[in-house]
This record gives sequence, C-alpha cells and structure tokens, in this order.
Amino acid sequence: AAPDPAASSAEDGMTWWYRWLCRMAGVIGGMSCAFAGLWNCVTINPLNIAAGVWMMMAVFPVMLSLTLTTLFGNAIAFATGVLYGLSALGKKGDAISYARIHQQQKQMDEEKLTGDLEGQ
Repeated sequence: AAPDPAASSAEDGMTWWYRWLCRMAGVIGGMSCAFAGLWNCVTINPLNIAAGVWMMMAVFPVMLSLTLTTLFGNAIAFATGVLYGLSALGKKGDAISYARIHQQQKQMDEEKLTGDLEGQ
C-alpha cells in the first residue's frame, strides 16, 4: 500500500507546498550554480575561475570573488539551504509555552541558589 501523503505531512510538520518549494528551490539552485559556475570559468581572472569551480558551496565563491554572477548564481542555492534548515527545525511551541518553560527554569535556578546559600 502507498503511504498516505497527509500522514507523512503531519509527521514532519511540513505542508505539501513547502515541501515542493524546497524541492523546486533545490533544482533551480543546482541549475543556477552550474550555469553561473560555467560562466565564471570563461574569464581570465584566476579568482573568478576558482569561484566558478567552487560553485558547489554557496558562501565561499561569493567571498572569493564578489561579482553579480557568483552572487546571483549562489543566492538560490543558499536560499535552499535556509529552507531545508528551517524545515529541519519543524514546528515549535508558541510563545506562551516558551514563557512558561523559562519561568519554571528561572524558578528552579532561584530555588537551587537559595538552597545552596542555606546549606552554607
């Protein structure tokens, strides 16, 4: 039997459109890096050639040779990494839950501190 897409979406907390957005960004980013890397290698400047070869990483070529080709060629690949990183975080609790946990942790720290002071 085929897995239910709604069940898998509920498991990882990603909607179907966000999953497709990540996939499309990955495909477009890969093609963008390949084209921009090839275009960078067609120059005489050795830094541009090195940046074109290193187009597999998103930040290093931009730092090596800051040109429009390296910047736009790697922007989509960098955005794909950000999207996948955000999807790895998944759904998190709301602000009220965080405030409650922070308050409980602060209270436990204060109790531990006063217990240490009383024990001395």
